Amino acid sequence: MIFIGDGALLHRAVRHALAEGHPVDLVCSTDPLDAAGAPHLAAPDVNAHADTLAAACTDGIVWSLNNRRIFRAPLLSRGLRILNVHNGLLPQHRGLPSVALLFALLHGDPEYGATLHEVDAGIDTGPVLAERRFPLTPEDRHHQVMLRGIRACQRLFEEHLPYVATGTPAPPAATPRPPAPSAYYGARALARLADFRDHPSYPRATDLGPFAPHAPEVARAVAELR
Repeated sequence: MIFIGDGALLHRAVRHALAEGHPVDLVCSTDPLDAAGAPHLAAPDVNAHADTLAAACTDGIVWSLNNRRIFRAPLLSRGLRILNVHNGLLPQHRGLPSVALLFALLHGDPEYGATLHEVDAGIDTGPVLAERRFPLTPEDRHHQVMLRGIRACQRLFEEHLPYVATGTPAPPAATPRPPAPSAYYGARALARLADFRDHPSYPRATDLGPFAPHAPEVARAVAELR
C-alpha cells in the first residue's frame, strides 16, 4: 500500500501499518522521515507520478492522511483504491479542515469528527465508509477540537486498516444517520470571516493555538481582521 500526506498523522499511520505487518510500498510526503524507513517520494503533484505509484503499489491500496494534494487524472484512472481519512464530518465539512472547523464553531454545529471515504474526482465527495463523531460544546476552542479530530482520524485509520487490507467489509455503524447538507470550505470561504467578527463564538473559533503554523490561511485571515 501507498501513503500520501504529511506530518505526524501520516507518520503514525505508516509506523502502525509497518508494525502490523502490512506492506508499505511507498510514502509520498514532503519530509522523508514520514516514511519511517519505507521508500519515499517527494511529490507535490502525485498525479504527475501516476505510473510510478501504480507500478509501486503491490496491493492496489492508497491511503491519504493529512493530505492537501488533490487527486486528479491520470492517477484516478490507474485502478487504485484511494481512501482518505478526513478531519471533519462529510459532507458538511468538506475542504480544508482548519477552515471547515472554524465555520463549524461559528455556525454552532453540534458535532465534529473524522470520516473515512473513498476518493473520487470531486473534493471529499466520495462514498463514506465510516466515521467517528464527538459532540461540540460552547466552550470548545479551535485548537482543542482540531486535536480531537486528529485523534479521531488516527483511531479511524487503525480500526479500519485490517478491513481495507483484507477486502472485508467493516461492521456497519450502530446508528445510521441521514446525510447532512453538503458544504465546502476552501480558502475562499475565509472571505466571509469578517461577517462574524462580532459573533460571540469568534474568539474561540479563531483560537488556533499551537496549530497556527499548520493553518496558514486561517492564521493570515484572522491576523488581517485584528
